Parts: sequence; structure tokens; C-alpha cells
Amino acid sequence: MKQPKVIFLDAVGTLFGIKGSVGDVYSQIAREFGVETSPATLNQTFFQSFKASPPPVFPDVLEQDIPQREFVWWERITRTTFEQAGVLQKFDDFSAFFSEVYIHFGTGEPWFVYPDVQKALNNWQKKGIELGILSNFDSRIYSVLQSLQLRDYFRSITISTQAGAAKPNPKIFAIALSKHNCLPEAAWHIGDSVKEDYEGAKTAGLRGIWLNRNQ
Repeated sequence: MKQPKVIFLDAVGTLFGIKGSVGDVYSQIAREFGVETSPATLNQTFFQSFKASPPPVFPDVLEQDIPQREFVWWERITRTTFEQAGVLQKFDDFSAFFSEVYIHFGTGEPWFVYPDVQKALNNWQKKGIELGILSNFDSRIYSVLQSLQLRDYFRSITISTQAGAAKPNPKIFAIALSKHNCLPEAAWHIGDSVKEDYEGAKTAGLRGIWLNRNQ
């Protein structure tokens, strides 16, 4: 098989995962604000809220206003998560709680790097393959990658909130390819979502590789 010029990688679920679950983290921080609730319930309502949300895409927004829009987007999901879990009214100050959660997920603290990642990245780098991040994450990706000591591996970072398109939309793949001056057929994209990563990449003309972390 011919070596690709570029390999793009998804972020969450591919390079790094969450310690425990989103529900665990939400529940832990909620406890600091005097609100007791089940991590399992929060995890369930989080995924319902997340799936029901429109993609994090802000096409007509000035670049300097994107972080604020990302914050609002996530606040809505988190508020709905706690509302559906039936504990929203228990917070004295939900905004203060959410700010803490938002900052926390922008650090390395809640994340862990999968054990096979470092070796694979070093291997690809040795072979002279360019590497890029292609993710529906938000601007916090930069600080997270820095904290997890992964930032220096990547020549490009393309995220939906800045690209104005989210995977599986071919537009975000085209934007990522343009940063490497690379044709679709000379690139691979690896990710943990069949729809967003594997099918999205194939539709955009790249070689899509599905990484199943749940096995």
C-alpha cells in the first residue's frame, strides 16, 4: 500500500479519551457546587443533549467572536444535560458551575492519551508523513494538545468551529487538505466515528480508516 502524504486524525476517541465518563466529570464538579447527582444519569442525558444539538459551526462569525460562540454552544448542551437529569434548579449559580466545567475540559486534567498513540505518531513522523488534526472539537483543542504533549506532532489543526463546516461535510476535509497542498487521494483520515470519520473521509475522496476503540 502506497504511503500517504498526509494522515489526518480525529481528536476525542482517537488520540485521547476522557477519564471515566463525561457524567463522572460533571458529577464531580457539580458536587463542589453542592449538587449531588448520579454520574450514569448525567452521562445518559449528556449524550442525548449532545446528539440533539446542531453541529458546532459558526460560518458568519468573525474569528475573534468564535470562542464566545463555542462557550454558548456548550453551555446550552450542559444546561439541557442537568435539566433532563432533573437537578438544574439545585444550582445557586449554574453559570459559575459551567464556567468551571468549560475551563476544566480545556486542560489536560480530564483526558488521557491512548497507549498506542505516541508510538504511531513517532513512526509516521520518521517516515516523513505530514500529520494533521481534523476534528469537530473547539478552540480548546490547542491547550488540550499542548497539555497532553501532542501539539508538536501536528503541522495543521482544522476544527469545525473555525472551518465553518463539521465532519462529515466534505468542506472541512477540503480545508484541511489545502493546508498541506495535498490531493484527497494522497491523504488518509483516521477516526472513531463511522459516519463522521470513515464515511466523511471517503465521500471527500480520502482513504477513510475507522478506529474502533470500544473493542
